[in-house]
Amino acid sequence: MKKAAAEKTAVKRAAPAKSAAKKAVAKKTAPVKKAVWKPESQTALVRRARRIDRELGEVYPYAHPELDFENSFQLLVATVLSAQTTDLRVNQTTPTLFAKYPTPEDLSAANPEEVEEILRPCGFFRAKTKSVIGLSKGLVEQFGGEVPGRLEDLVKLPGVGRKTAFVVLGNAFGRPGITVDTHFQRLVRRWRWTEETDPDKIEAAVGALFPKSDWTDLSHHVIWHGRRMCHARKPACGVCPIAPLCPAYGEGETDPEKARKLLKYEKGGFPGQRLKPPQAYLDAGGRPAPPLGGVPGK
Repeated sequence: MKKAAAEKTAVKRAAPAKSAAKKAVAKKTAPVKKAVWKPESQTALVRRARRIDRELGEVYPYAHPELDFENSFQLLVATVLSAQTTDLRVNQTTPTLFAKYPTPEDLSAANPEEVEEILRPCGFFRAKTKSVIGLSKGLVEQFGGEVPGRLEDLVKLPGVGRKTAFVVLGNAFGRPGITVDTHFQRLVRRWRWTEETDPDKIEAAVGALFPKSDWTDLSHHVIWHGRRMCHARKPACGVCPIAPLCPAYGEGETDPEKARKLLKYEKGGFPGQRLKPPQAYLDAGGRPAPPLGGVPGK
């Protein structure tokens, strides 16, 4: 009887330990749960925002502009052409454009109809033709055929706004700037970095959270994440590296296997957007995009 009672007591004592162990394992393997996001102080927001950027920097250490360019003029023109279309489509189109019109002087004197035919795949080709010829004339007449390295000069050119100017300044001149494109706008609001909807106000609000020296790389990290994982309609929440830091976790697919199928570009095994990407991207396993009419992966 005493032996049976002792065994029963031992079982009771062991039960809580086993239960705790099971809970610990479950907690470790369970997916991130969608939590009610509480208001945070400005200090807490700054810390969370910078941690998100650090995490994305580890996921995309090779993040770079996804427009092919060899000089500041090519980057300026390609950025203007990228409005309302993909960088991939621009990259597939600009080799022909720059082969025929390699300098601002050449493009400023071009026949608009011939340029329109080249730019047709980019969409809005008539308006874009007017812009790129106009900005080329502006470069020739106002800046001696050279792309200026100042924001106030760049935005004077036809078709060039702050977003385009910051792309050029950050990636051709090494001068920090925040690129507020559609991906950037979507993600910073999802992350509750700001509630602003105007691009200029978003730029100011987000810029206040980071050192100026981080702005260009921050833009690349956010845009890359928006294109590859945090999509507009169905974000791949189940494989997102910043899920614990995201107030919007759960808006997309949370099952890891299903989420993995939503990944785009190199994260899903597909080519990136550049025909001639940086070597660091290729070294990391990235693949160049196919030329216009080419076969992916060839």
